[in-house]
Amino acid sequence: MPAIEEGPGDARGGRMVGRREALGVAGAAVCGLAVAGCGVGGQETAPVQSIKGQVLAKTADVPVGGGTLVEQWKIMITQPAEGVFKAFSAVCPHRGCAVGSPQDSVMTCPCHGSEFAADSGKCLKGPATAPLTAYQVKVVGDGIVAV
Repeated sequence: MPAIEEGPGDARGGRMVGRREALGVAGAAVCGLAVAGCGVGGQETAPVQSIKGQVLAKTADVPVGGGTLVEQWKIMITQPAEGVFKAFSAVCPHRGCAVGSPQDSVMTCPCHGSEFAADSGKCLKGPATAPLTAYQVKVVGDGIVAV
């Protein structure tokens, strides 16, 4: 690769950039993109599209006081009380990790410990500050269907 000459300037009187400076600028740009990709804020949790009318789970698969993760759509179906079914995004709004099934009516994110209410998706403990995205569901036969 030919060297870029460092000299007093170009024909317009501007300063020419040396190879080391050019590589340093390029390296800084790449590092900046890498850091920006990691993010420091909350994770966007856009609602899943096109699930209306889909059977998300069977009622028998969701224990009372517990929940079932529907991996296809990253949705947690809970049954906080007998016959009451709720559905939430399983994606923690803090950094995007999947929350665990409810224990003592609380879904916990294993990555940083955020806690969410199994009956409302409300954030109970941070570092997350937003609730889990809720989905409306109804029971049709033995299935839990997205409304």
